[in-house]
Amino acid sequence: MTAKKPLSFGIKTAPQHTTYEDMLAIWLAADAEPALEHAWLFDHFMPIVGDYKGPCLEGWSLLSAFAALTKRIRIGLMVTGNTYRHPTVLANIGATVDVISNGRLDFGIGAGWNEREHSSYGIPLYTTGERIRRFGEACEVIRQMWTEKAPTFEGRYYQIKEAYCEPKPVQKPYPPFVIGGSGEKLTLRIVAQYADIWNMAGGSIDDFKHKSAVLDEHCAAIGRDPNTISRSIQIPITPNDLAQTRELTQQFIDAGANHFILNLRPPFPEGIVRRLVAEVVEPLKAANQ
Repeated sequence: MTAKKPLSFGIKTAPQHTTYEDMLAIWLAADAEPALEHAWLFDHFMPIVGDYKGPCLEGWSLLSAFAALTKRIRIGLMVTGNTYRHPTVLANIGATVDVISNGRLDFGIGAGWNEREHSSYGIPLYTTGERIRRFGEACEVIRQMWTEKAPTFEGRYYQIKEAYCEPKPVQKPYPPFVIGGSGEKLTLRIVAQYADIWNMAGGSIDDFKHKSAVLDEHCAAIGRDPNTISRSIQIPITPNDLAQTRELTQQFIDAGANHFILNLRPPFPEGIVRRLVAEVVEPLKAANQ
């Protein structure tokens, strides 16, 4: 068994009901804080909180811009919806962002779920089972696109023939896969096979402990050390009570989580990134060394 992974903290600014300039200010502030290691957007075309008719910037386009404007922090989408893009197209998008960022992409991906977006945009959502099986095939297609010269793949849902993806990602063998989802029979089995980081987007501490134990079982079934998969959780920020944020995060640390995404919602309070580091991240790192 390998040693357990150290604690890792980052921020998330969902690109809904806010502006490019306000999010960029948060990302540049996070990039300047060594205690923060990663920053995230989401992958939706309409807001998923508040008025769905409000402003919402496209995730991969925005991530590409932030990749060019930041220098240190790792970057990603929490998480890409597989149904929105063919995996060969997504492999090229991800490789390009990894090149732009000089090897800082954490590749977040999930099966997709938002019914309103799919019906509004005319994108097939499929049944839950098919959607997750497609997602599993997509992970394999993308991994092959990033590691093989011109892969050919004959799956149930995806077929490719001599599919080039050049240049390859900077990171070798490929950017870390960050898989979001918690379905016990199918999704967590895909996590065990492909993920470097598993994220549970929401739920109680007991839910997290249960799902994490199920993931351990799937890892055992394929002979993978479960400690090679970081356990990730998104923590809602209460700007006026960061002690509450710190307490909740500690409870998840005690439950086995080691990768934390501090979820900021607009309007972003002035100085919030520095306060998060001083009042949440640094005390937790010191207390859990």
